Amino acid sequence: MTYEFLQKAFVTSIMVGIICGVIGSFIVLRGMALMGDAISHAVLPGVAISYMLGINFFYGAVVTGILTALGIGVISQNSRIKNDSSIGLVFSAVFALGIILITAAQSATDLTQILFGNVLSVRTSDMIITLIVGAVVLLAVFLFYKELLVSSFDETMAAAYGLKVRMIHYGIMVLLTLVTVASLQTVGVILVVAMLITPAATAYLLTNRLSTMIFLAAFFGAASSVIGLYISFMYNLPSGPVIVLVATAIFAFVFLFSPKQGVIGRMIQTNRRKVAIKENT
Repeated sequence: MTYEFLQKAFVTSIMVGIICGVIGSFIVLRGMALMGDAISHAVLPGVAISYMLGINFFYGAVVTGILTALGIGVISQNSRIKNDSSIGLVFSAVFALGIILITAAQSATDLTQILFGNVLSVRTSDMIITLIVGAVVLLAVFLFYKELLVSSFDETMAAAYGLKVRMIHYGIMVLLTLVTVASLQTVGVILVVAMLITPAATAYLLTNRLSTMIFLAAFFGAASSVIGLYISFMYNLPSGPVIVLVATAIFAFVFLFSPKQGVIGRMIQTNRRKVAIKENT
């Protein structure tokens, strides 16, 4: 931690892990994993355009991500095409455009880092943007927690209470886009959906309360980022894939050994019930 680049990587990776876990909790509950995948790929054209214009990739990526989310909503709500089909239609077209723009871009090395992530090369400006995005996301979740809670579990009831369900949905899309863009430097376009889903899915196996799930998902996300960063630095491995594998290893452990939802945990409980039944008979 005496190296400045490691200090920046450490702070950035922790914030990315936290905000991915927080937003990922709502993505998992609302069944929007495919939307997260779509937006993570849809920011690619914006990244390429930003490099062509010589500006920070954050601005272009946010614009294309939000436009993609809006485009998916417009198609699914104004035609017979269902939501999953509209997601596949829009994000595949935007991703194809991104590939073409990457071919035309000059800075291929930097764009490769955006695809697969390299938190060890994070700049001060990237760290500041990530911290700002993290503060905005956490503040939004804190202020609108009740609305997000009700609409995530039952949109019909939320609409009956007078909540603007569609506006809440698009608000989540904007937050998802911001989190995706903030995560590009850490895990890259290809793997960002894993950081959105895996820590939240791990937390989902451990609790039935949304507030607890959010805190656990943020913890698992941050822990995966820190451990993955350490391993990638020590063994000279790409940071993004290592962070994702650490998160997956934590999920596998919880999946097997969770007291209530774990495979082995359920087997132990079943055997105890059988023993108790035999003793009583």
